[in-house]
Amino acid sequence: MSKKYTLHMIGNAHIDPVWLWKWDEGLVTTRATFRSAIDRIEEYPEFIFTASSACLYKWVEETDPELFERIREKVKEGRWCIVGGWWIEPDCNIPGGEALVRQGLYGQRYFLEKFGVKAKVGYNPDSFGHNWMIPQILKKMGINYYVFMRPGPHEKDLPGDIFWWEGPDGSRVLTYRIPFSYTTWGKEVETQVRRVAERLNDKIDTLMCFYGVGDHGGGPTKENIENIKELNKREDIPELIFSSPDRFFEEISSRNLEFPIVKDDLQHHASGCYSALSWIKKSNRKLEHLLLNGEKIATLTSFIKGIPYPKEDFTSSWQNLLFTQFHDILAGTSIPEAYEEIKAMHKAIEDTISKIIVYSTQQIANDINTQGRGEPIVVFNMTSFERSVPIEIEVPLREENLTVLEENTPIATQCSKPSATTTGGRIRVTFIAKLPPYGYRVYRAVPERYDIKFPHTLSVEENSLENDWFYLEIDPRSGYIKRLFDKENNREVFRGDSAIPVVIDDPSDTWSHDVFRFKDEIGRFTDAEIKVLEKGPVRGVLRVKSKFGNSTIIQDFIIYRDLKFVEVRVKVDWNEQLKMLKLKFPINVEEPVATYQIPYGFITRPCDGEEEPGQEWVDVTDKNYGMSLINDAKYSYDVENNVLSLTVLRSPVYAHHKPRILDPNEDYRYIDQKEQDFTYIIYPYSGSWKDNSTVKLAESLNNPPIAFVEYKHSGSLPSEKSFISVDRENIIVTVIKESEEGNDTILRAYETSGRETTVNFRLFDREWTSTFGPSEIKSFIIPERKDLPVKEVNLLEE
Repeated sequence: MSKKYTLHMIGNAHIDPVWLWKWDEGLVTTRATFRSAIDRIEEYPEFIFTASSACLYKWVEETDPELFERIREKVKEGRWCIVGGWWIEPDCNIPGGEALVRQGLYGQRYFLEKFGVKAKVGYNPDSFGHNWMIPQILKKMGINYYVFMRPGPHEKDLPGDIFWWEGPDGSRVLTYRIPFSYTTWGKEVETQVRRVAERLNDKIDTLMCFYGVGDHGGGPTKENIENIKELNKREDIPELIFSSPDRFFEEISSRNLEFPIVKDDLQHHASGCYSALSWIKKSNRKLEHLLLNGEKIATLTSFIKGIPYPKEDFTSSWQNLLFTQFHDILAGTSIPEAYEEIKAMHKAIEDTISKIIVYSTQQIANDINTQGRGEPIVVFNMTSFERSVPIEIEVPLREENLTVLEENTPIATQCSKPSATTTGGRIRVTFIAKLPPYGYRVYRAVPERYDIKFPHTLSVEENSLENDWFYLEIDPRSGYIKRLFDKENNREVFRGDSAIPVVIDDPSDTWSHDVFRFKDEIGRFTDAEIKVLEKGPVRGVLRVKSKFGNSTIIQDFIIYRDLKFVEVRVKVDWNEQLKMLKLKFPINVEEPVATYQIPYGFITRPCDGEEEPGQEWVDVTDKNYGMSLINDAKYSYDVENNVLSLTVLRSPVYAHHKPRILDPNEDYRYIDQKEQDFTYIIYPYSGSWKDNSTVKLAESLNNPPIAFVEYKHSGSLPSEKSFISVDRENIIVTVIKESEEGNDTILRAYETSGRETTVNFRLFDREWTSTFGPSEIKSFIIPERKDLPVKEVNLLEE
């Protein structure tokens, strides 16, 4: 090996703030690691240290100000390189698109405020796969480079260690896959150097070689540094430079070399992490949407009432949620004791934002004219599109013959028992609300019965449900869907039984290392009990309860008179270990194509049965027909030929990592024991999902309306009002918030179908037009001053 080749030696310390320890130990580790790095910098004038994660720096700032000031000095001197630009090194499959944006928004702003710099290199070396929208997200926050390690070469074949990673919109970041490892122990540096050096050639004559003790922190040791200095004296070793990712990318970018292009996501590593620990996945989904809805309603309240926007509450809540999206937390691979603290963090976020939402909606309701008959029900819709959605709410009336009025017109109303079993003047009503985009509507519950002529039919039998669009039949013995007939398209939705709860043998560790398919079926839930749970003018509900081993599953199949989908509410009482539960759907399509929602985008993947990460929906279609499966809590799927499977849960041992072999005589704690619940929607359609309601249904399911009973009073606001207009179906607004600086308004939207689109926006009293590229995310700042125009900004609001 000649000295004409170069290795940039990257001194780093991978710090897991939570994993096999709780966060307080992670804080100690961070402080110790950063102090050790400062000591090495002062001992070795050539040494450079690299570290990511704004959260860790903030910890040090708040607990050791003297150390923090020393770090600031070394950053100014160029001896300490800040990378990543994100709040933490998150899981890069499970968080929603806006959560990844906030990683950079809060991370880069922190680094700029405290150090006067922004990270140039994205940095997630240990995350378990990387979604395809990351290149665009990085580029739109000023980051042009990316470093990762997983998946490794045995998991994802790539054309080189350095390549252009191109997102679906055409955004590119120059990307480096770390060869072998980001850590070294003692004299392992020489082994690491030689292994990386073997990858050098005349075309790629320089690479990065990472070294330093990691996971529980530590960083480069004196022995590491001395070994590098000694190795550099050898002629059979490439030139070794104490360096940083910034320096490496600057050097290699300046040489105008040609690198291969990868247009794909970077998967798969640790496929079991897509489904491990159901509660944190569901809670994460809920809190992401809660925060976004809280921002929207607080912005609306500020506009209508002039009430100050609670920016600090949103900032701290977002930062806490982003911390819990750290890859070993959200993936479900940490110890149970750590998760007790994470639950408390999630609860604090929910309490803070829920209070903001309650206060804000009721402050607006104060100004709505709610006078009239019956009990006024105010319903807020925080999505950017009109939608018809079921509302279930208890009202303080005794009569069972209630009717809900929409603008004094009676609509289908279904009454049922309230939650309480005591005697009292309350009843639960269900009705379909037609809601304006980003606005509200007032309905009224009156103690009267009306003879309503319904435009659509609804039939409920012992084992079947039917409306104008679907006929659903349940097999009375198995409890599976025996038939779902699409009446509108004259087509069977499934080939044979469907919604089958299948149990898979899963002896893999918590991560499912080196497992890419879960196919060892050992049984199915059967021995069904079926009963009609609801039969009324709004909907019919069949409850199906079935068993496997010591476990039960309840699926409540719901068909609404006026809605074109099947809703299923699931409750699982799981008491199995080292097993997985999937729901299988053999879809009646030829030449199937599988499409998955990913953060702020979508991706098409092979129908080969491999476990895949996805967000709120997955779709299987052919050229003429398809079906989308939408849910409010799950992230793991597989599609094999025409069979779509939703992974409900898996039950490995907590924090079990191969090659450790489980002792049959030892008691372990298993993941996902006992009860959990979630909801999914079956949405068949003709044509393509891009031209139907898949994206909006997913957004609607995960953004339930905010409804409450208001008292009667006068007000300046009408009974229905919308504050936004978006005139293209494939543009979804996800963010309406106050700007990080000042009191302007930020609106963020994304294109959902991969088509260039020109769209007209109206928000409050401002209007503007913009053209989105395929799958593009765009952000706009609406100035508080009316004489200033709306303008596009990047994800950092610059």
